[in-house]
Amino acid sequence: MAPLAVENLSVDFEMSDGHVRAVDRVSFTVPPNKCVALVGESGSGKTVISQAIMGLLPPKAQIASGSILLHDRQNPGQMTDLAGLSPSGRSMRRIRGNRVAIIFQEPMTSLSPLHTIGDQISEAAILHRNVGRREAKEFTLQMLKMVHFPDPARGFNAYPFELSGGLRQRAMIAMALICRPSILIADEPTTALDVTIQAQILKLIKEMQQEFKMSLLMITHDFGVVANMADEVVVVYHGRVMEKGSARQLFNDPQHPYLQALLKAVPTFGMEKTQRLETLRPIKPHGEGLSQLYTRNADQLDGPILKLEGVSKSFISRKQGLFGSGYEPVKALDDVSLEVRQGECLGIVGESGSGKTTVAKAILRAFQPDSGTVSFNSGIGLRDIASYDSKDMLAYRSSVQMIFQDPFSSLNPRMTVSDILQEPLVIHGIGSKWERSRFASDLMELVGLDPRYLRRYPHSFSGGQRQRIGIARALALNPELILCDEPTSALDVSVQAQILNLLQDLKRDLGLTYVFISHNLAVVDYIADRIAVMCKGRLVELGPTEQVIEHPIHPYTKALLRAVPEPNLDHPLDFSSPDMKGTSNPFLWPEPYRIPEGSAPKLVQIAPDHFVCAPGLVP
Repeated sequence: MAPLAVENLSVDFEMSDGHVRAVDRVSFTVPPNKCVALVGESGSGKTVISQAIMGLLPPKAQIASGSILLHDRQNPGQMTDLAGLSPSGRSMRRIRGNRVAIIFQEPMTSLSPLHTIGDQISEAAILHRNVGRREAKEFTLQMLKMVHFPDPARGFNAYPFELSGGLRQRAMIAMALICRPSILIADEPTTALDVTIQAQILKLIKEMQQEFKMSLLMITHDFGVVANMADEVVVVYHGRVMEKGSARQLFNDPQHPYLQALLKAVPTFGMEKTQRLETLRPIKPHGEGLSQLYTRNADQLDGPILKLEGVSKSFISRKQGLFGSGYEPVKALDDVSLEVRQGECLGIVGESGSGKTTVAKAILRAFQPDSGTVSFNSGIGLRDIASYDSKDMLAYRSSVQMIFQDPFSSLNPRMTVSDILQEPLVIHGIGSKWERSRFASDLMELVGLDPRYLRRYPHSFSGGQRQRIGIARALALNPELILCDEPTSALDVSVQAQILNLLQDLKRDLGLTYVFISHNLAVVDYIADRIAVMCKGRLVELGPTEQVIEHPIHPYTKALLRAVPEPNLDHPLDFSSPDMKGTSNPFLWPEPYRIPEGSAPKLVQIAPDHFVCAPGLVP
């Protein structure tokens, strides 16, 4: 008997203009000790289904019809219809967190910032396992050890803000499993994590599923995760099930056009640079009016457009929680040297904390490096931006623009799209009021948005549309170089495909140069001409994309590539391999890659245009 069976479930939201059906007659089962993946875009109804199962629907939502049957493994043959229980009733509270548990997408917002990790995990044991605080603490320490916390005793007393994203997610898993539930719902549990941390969390969830003999409902839009975790797949679109079956059936022989389109929207290793990603809703950008205000200088520069030489930067960081106390300098960049060539896309990859975004801030002169230079070529040769006066800096700001990771927080919610797009023109004194208004309309068309939306505010757009507005704003000053800081990490695969295709089109049509920062190596492989791999503020490998992806030299680069979950059942992650502990520690790398403490990293050329950090090879 299936531990969980969802039958003809419909969920309505009561809106100001009537009822909206978010889930429409959805049916599926979660077999014993198996993983079922619920797949679809944002807004498809995946999370609403999980909220209905947990009795956590928002106040404006209600179950219109259907049943959610939970099989009690402690009482064989007994079924409970969760849809018929009051969400705030005693019966539902006994089930929620005890027999059915959930891991949320963003652990920082799911954990209380005012309570320690130990108190929050212990609370679940006290509520559901009828134990005292001392026994609950013992259970919590056991769970923290099981989820591979580095120091369970100190982790017990740590607050969420003192932990990394990976450790916070481990704490969430410990909290969900302390009552040994029969059903675990994982709602996008790895979306915000780096590939190496993601691989560790997926391995951990797999281990816990086997340890506790649980059934797992995995909600995700990442087909790499689906290929490595799911036994069965349910594809949802606009609240309806489009297709369902075994993972092998759906990957090898997808039947529904929606699923076929989703699979073709995923960038994979080895794709041709000229190959376009297929999208569900193609963008048709055009900007014939762009020449009204600007004329791009298409002259070939003599040398690179941007060059970093020996750039180092340290910040003062407070050590606390799991990692000690007091203050210490943290080297965010350590002797970084690289160049960006005109018209190329340079990809910068690495884990969180590797220094990727700090490089972008150094390029923007958001801070002054402790040492080294950042030089820009405006057509008269390379010049150190530290020597720029206010007039030079204003011109530099228009030549170098940035597309941010989160399109919502980077757009002013109190400004209309028209004001957002015209603001750079106003600051730089470009054009008349009528010309700026006309140019804002041209920018909207350039990124495939209807100019009639100019009077709207950011909240009325989808995530992909907001990111396109961010791209349009970056293009407003006719820049030569655009820094793209994780521009697709918060987007679904179908919307990601739209944005990547758009960036490729703009690069080709406008002659742009990109620095593309990401931890998704498949995306970087698709869009970048060269790749720079960073770890702990150091540049460890640099070379043409094909060389770095197909013939990686540095052990850290190899570890990153091994951790990427591919949407291919024939290339699964090796969960039996030991954790990648130590691959991000330069002092533990094997010779000749080990960097002695106190010494500066040096790049060695090992092939044409291919460099690797290998101090042991330096004479």
